[in-house]
Order: sequence, then structure tokens, then C-alpha cells
Amino acid sequence: MAFGIALCFTAFAEIPAGYYSSLDGKSGEALKTQLHDIIRPHTVLTYSSLWKYFPSTDVYPELVNGKHRVWDMYSSNFYYYPDETYGMNREHSFPKSWWGGTQVEAYTDINHLYPADGDANLAKSYYPLGEVQQSTFDNGVTKVGYAKSGEGGGSSYVFEPADEYKGDFARTYFYMTTCYQDYTWKYTFMVTNSSYLTLIPWAYNMLLTWSRNDPVSQKEIDRNEAVYGIQNNRNPFIDHPELAEYIWGNKAGSVYYIGDQPTGDPVLTSPEAGSSLNFGDVGLGKTLAIDLYVKGENLTGNLTVTLYKDDYAMFSSAVSSIPAASVNATDGYKLRLLYNPTAIGSHTAHLLLSDGGLTGSVGITLNARCLPVPSLAAVKALPADNISSTGYRANWEASTDSVDYYVVTRTAYSSGDADPEEYTTDDNFYQFDDVPAGSTQTYFVQSSRLGYRSEASNVVTVTTSGISPVPTDRALSIASYEGGVVRFICNEAHTGCRFFDLSGRLMFTIPSVAPGAVLTLPLGAYVVTTDQLHRPLRLIVK
Repeated sequence: MAFGIALCFTAFAEIPAGYYSSLDGKSGEALKTQLHDIIRPHTVLTYSSLWKYFPSTDVYPELVNGKHRVWDMYSSNFYYYPDETYGMNREHSFPKSWWGGTQVEAYTDINHLYPADGDANLAKSYYPLGEVQQSTFDNGVTKVGYAKSGEGGGSSYVFEPADEYKGDFARTYFYMTTCYQDYTWKYTFMVTNSSYLTLIPWAYNMLLTWSRNDPVSQKEIDRNEAVYGIQNNRNPFIDHPELAEYIWGNKAGSVYYIGDQPTGDPVLTSPEAGSSLNFGDVGLGKTLAIDLYVKGENLTGNLTVTLYKDDYAMFSSAVSSIPAASVNATDGYKLRLLYNPTAIGSHTAHLLLSDGGLTGSVGITLNARCLPVPSLAAVKALPADNISSTGYRANWEASTDSVDYYVVTRTAYSSGDADPEEYTTDDNFYQFDDVPAGSTQTYFVQSSRLGYRSEASNVVTVTTSGISPVPTDRALSIASYEGGVVRFICNEAHTGCRFFDLSGRLMFTIPSVAPGAVLTLPLGAYVVTTDQLHRPLRLIVK
């Protein structure tokens, strides 16, 4: 995947005047809810544009051999922008499956999206943060393994980042559970739907400890500024880390005073002047839409919206004027911008926001690219596995085309009614854990690229009727020796042993492996699962 270089560093946090002024005098639930009201309205990015932003948000400030190194908080591997990033994922550090993955705001919120080593990402799965008691994966930066007593929230496994990043992840989770506190959580390892705190006690106590022991770094300050320039909201727990103590910690219930009062002059707090809005890539004949939140204080008249310069005809705005009252409101005004290209190529325009009593104007750059209509072959859906009385994993062959993501359409049948729903994923599988016992469901898959979809795959039918729940993972490790020899170390036989390459393509299957079995395999890197082991193993055969 190729990245465009757009580096952004700052020496200190440049918090807009008045950005947090409404927090003054608040405490408890009112304080957290006011934070939610400040940060929730933001520019929602398109999924295809995410890779273009990492060179601004996640890059080491020093060049390495003349290259811009990716700042990967999941491994010590060396990846470089723009074209040495194969093997990396766009990782939702706060697992998307926890809310079902359907709300687009959280799905593309770059405040919790990081470039991540693919193997570490695969190992961490959707597990909660925690402290590992016995590791099953450890690359020196990321640990995955059995949870320490009192942690995990019902999950046997947890993901533990390196000490130098524990504060980063803690403040990310504080942000997510404040910005999206109104979501209904599907998985409740660390969160609850019954309290304004959102985080449950074991989780916030651990995260507070991590945040105290690993204070805000210059890396986080720089990233926060870059994110603000991209989607026009900030992580308040980076700007004011003491806020976590007033909500979950040793100052909970105390009145908070920000000392950041507005001047009374008309001002825009969003978008940031001089920032760029990248629509991403789209195929000719399709349209991309982005909602830009325009927020301010003390405007005295309507705000004028102007598109001009370069390829401005490829872009459009839903309105040419915004009422001052809408801009001054807590949520601001959601300005719909469209990119509807009529020619292939890269396109640029400028958006100018003026009048309303502002001194001067606020301008931002719009970037987008139009590519030819992609050719997408239908993928092949594979039988489901990991079947239990309440869930299963849908599978399909990885596409040989270049794709942005996959769309899984699942249909549940109940009393003669069909209820189809769509889910998106980067992987060539999707785990469903909300299946009513004894129900019948079907799924088919499409690949998506540049706004276009492939034809639908074949349809797979799944029934959970009469099937007992799958037990916890059966112990397994695989030792590798020179010459491609591997030995299976387990107490009981494993069936359905599947070997995938690192792109997720199924290479071959071994029906059954007995304890101590020795095999000679082709050289390479594999991800291994079995019917009894749903947590994948990484294997290097050399």
C-alpha cells in the first residue's frame, strides 16, 4: 500500500482558544458529557483515505537512511513510507467488533487508528487491554496471553503493549469511551452500557495506572496536532491528562476549572486554518462525500462558503452560507462536501470560510484522486467454522485483485422473515457471535474497491441447531527446525489444521495432527489455526 508523504510536527500543543472553555465548573457525569459534546462532532473520514494520513500522524521525526520510518506501536520491525509498508494493517486499537463495527464515525476515527504490524494485529485479535500472566505471543513490543487475575473482563486472553506505549493506549481508550459513550457495546470486556463512566472499574483502574506511569509524550502531542488538522477534533486526555482523574480517578466528583475562557471575539475552532482534507481515491463515475464540522464562537453573521482555485469544479458544497447560530452551537454545523470527478487524475481545490464577523478567513485544501473503474472478480465463499450454539466464523478466499475491503452480507431467517445486514472487514473472515441458538443464517461476500463492488460470491448456509458450544482453545505450539521440519506439541490431537499465508490465503489443510507429529513443510511464513484453536499461531518454516 502506498502512502503520500505529508509530515507534520509541532513542538507544543496548540489548543484553539476557547476549545475547552465549556468544561469550566463541571464535574462527574456533566463533565464527561460536555467532553463528549466537544469532541464527538468531527470530520468523518472515508475508509479509502485512511492510509494517506498515517505519514502525518505516525512517523518518526528523524530520517533513517534517508527514509521516513513508520512509527509502529505494535512491533520493532522497520517499515518505511511510502512503499515499504507491506505486512502492515490499519489497526483499530479499540476493537471495532466491540461496537459491531457498523458506526462509520468510530470505524474511521484516526484518533484510535494506528499502522500496525500484521502479525501482532492478528495475534491481539479483539482481546481487551491487560497485563499478561503467561504469553502466547511476544515480539518484544506486543504481548498476547492469559490475563492476570482480576483482569480481562471475562476474556481469557489480553493484549499488553510495551511500557513506553501503555499511556498512549490508555489515553486512546479514555477518548473512545468518551467520544462514543452513547454507543451500545456488543462486547463488554472493559466497557458497560449501564454507567456514564463507560469503562468498568478493573479497566479504568488499570488504565489510570498506565497513564500515570507513562505520561504524555512529544509523540502524542505531535500526533494530536496532526489529527486535529485532519478531522478537526482533539484527544482531551492528551491536552489535559488530568481530566482522567476528574472522571475516573482520585479527583472524581470534584469540580473542574479549565482556565481557558473565550475572548469574546468571533473565532472558528474547526476546521483548522491551513489544514488539508483528503477524500481518498474513487473510481470514475462514483461520488465521495465528507461531512466537515464547522464550529466557532461569537460569530455575528452568516459564514460564507467558497470553493475556488485549481480543480474546484470537481468539488461542490451543499450550501454557500451557514447561519451564525449553527456555527456557534455546541455541535457546530455539518457541512456536506462532495467530490464528483469527471476525469481521471489527482484533483485539488480550496475551501474558504469567511465573513460572520471573523478577522480574515479560514482556508483549507481539498485533495482527491480519481482512478479508472476497477475490474473485480467474484470471490469464493468458504464453509463456516468455529461453529457454536451462538456463533460462527464466515470464511472466503482472499481476492487476487487489489481491494479496499470486503463486504459480508449476512441474512438471518426467523419465522419466515429474512433480515440481511452488511459488515465490512479487511480480513478474509468475519466472526459472528450473536447468533440465536438453533437459527439458520446465510452469508455471501463481495470485494470493494474505489466505491465499486464485485459480483456476489456463492451463498453459504449455516445452522447452529443441535451443536454444542465450542470449548476454550486446546493447547498447541509448533516447533520449527532447519530444512522445513516442524513438530506439533500438544496434549490431544487437533483436527482441521489450516495453514494460511500472511495475506490470509489458505495454502493447505491437514485433516488431523497427533501429539508429537513431525512434518516437512514448504519454506515460508504461515498463520495456523485448527478446529480446537481459534487463536491463530504464527509459524516460520526455514
